[in-house]
Amino acid sequence: MCVFCKIVDKQIPAEIVYEDDKYLAFKDINPKAPTHILIIPKKHIESFHLVKDKDDKKLVKWLLDIAWEIIDQQNLPGCQLHMNSWSDHGQEVPHIHLHLLSKDKTSIKW
Repeated sequence: MCVFCKIVDKQIPAEIVYEDDKYLAFKDINPKAPTHILIIPKKHIESFHLVKDKDDKKLVKWLLDIAWEIIDQQNLPGCQLHMNSWSDHGQEVPHIHLHLLSKDKTSIKW
């Protein structure tokens, strides 16, 4: 069982910022920005390149809906969204996930 599945099953603690029946979002334990949240489907899907099934594609597309909800909920001034696919392209945990990163409001320079 992967580390994210263990977080979903509450075997490993995480600072959860969003949860529903299909998704979980939690703060990254090694943040690259003041706000660094990982958004995952609760269903284990190893990597973006393995998404072939129509229902799994919907799960992945809806990750953005969760991101919008978190952005609104936390009143983030801007963000960076990214997803890595396979370890040789930066994916560290073999469970599909979307990174949501944002600077704090005081560090934004327009």
